[in-house]
Amino acid sequence: MDKKNRTNKTTLWVAIGALVLIILLIAWQGVALFSGDTDVQAITSMLPAI
Repeated sequence: MDKKNRTNKTTLWVAIGALVLIILLIAWQGVALFSGDTDVQAITSMLPAI
C-alpha cells in the first residue's frame, strides 16, 4: 500500500467520523431542546457578569 493511498483512506475515515459526531451532537441538542433539559438560562444569566 503506498503512502498516498493510505493518506486518502485516513482522510476519508476522519471525515466520516467528524460527520457522525456532528449528527450525534445535533440529535443530542434536539433531544435536550424538546425535553426542556437545557441550561440556556444558566448560560445567559452569566453573560452580563462577563
